[in-house]
Amino acid sequence: MHDSVRSRIHWVRQSRDMTGWAFAALMIANICLAFGPWLVRLADVGPVAVGFWRLALAAPLLLLLTRAAGQPMPRGRVRLWVILFLAGLFFAADLACWHAGILHTRLANAALFGTSSGLMFPLYGFIIARRLPDRYQSAALLLAGVGATLLLARSYELSSRYLLGDLLCLGAGLFYTAYLIAIERARGHLAALPTIAFASLFGAAPMLVCAIAFGERIIPDVWWPLLVLAISSQVVGQGLMVFAIGYLSPLVVGLTFLLQPLVAAAIGWLAYAEALNVADMIGAVAIGIALVLVRRPTPARSPLPQN
Repeated sequence: MHDSVRSRIHWVRQSRDMTGWAFAALMIANICLAFGPWLVRLADVGPVAVGFWRLALAAPLLLLLTRAAGQPMPRGRVRLWVILFLAGLFFAADLACWHAGILHTRLANAALFGTSSGLMFPLYGFIIARRLPDRYQSAALLLAGVGATLLLARSYELSSRYLLGDLLCLGAGLFYTAYLIAIERARGHLAALPTIAFASLFGAAPMLVCAIAFGERIIPDVWWPLLVLAISSQVVGQGLMVFAIGYLSPLVVGLTFLLQPLVAAAIGWLAYAEALNVADMIGAVAIGIALVLVRRPTPARSPLPQN
């Protein structure tokens, strides 16, 4: 009995020690993910086919990393396999909706609706915890919302012409929220690398089916954008995201998604000379303050397996 208590205390302390690393990993993950739309545009296959190659190229590498790290595979747990399958299916639906939506709406609209999971995932966290956000968390949510609105409002346009694309991108946000919930459940029983490896593996096949059904070009002439996307967005970006979910609350995870439109704005400024105005600067500061507020110490989460 005493050994069990001491073991739990050890794991809780270790979990608290890891939250700083997890937050840094989450920041890096969102920076990597922000380059995704640019790489999608550089690819010479259809938008859904891009998602297929992102998962199909990343899955073998993730499985090799799992074996190299000595992290156990999910053997003999039917419920866990179901959760991993659903995670892959939700992620495939997210990518298919997001990539298709980009072609039917403005990029700012796509960014706004695509990052709606940044609000929906924290909402899920508060529902599960059966409590309301405290004043610091409420302030962080408010500032993050204001910051994202200022960043995107300049080029956002609501029009019936973009309705299909807007709905697809909003659907992507819903599917991504469902994916994150499934990943969080899987992380309660499994380490980070096998979680993202099998989610990627299960998501690849549905994406290939969708790409073929849409009549897209599947085989590329130029491979490097797909390889870079698979490594940067899936192996590094999603890999670090899945690792961080094991230690951080849905509120922290969700709000850091807003780094993506911030980084995207910076990419537009550096690569395409898209000027940033005062509203953009204020929005960036608001998101930064929100991330500082949300990092206030909170009770440690239950320890999750790491090897």
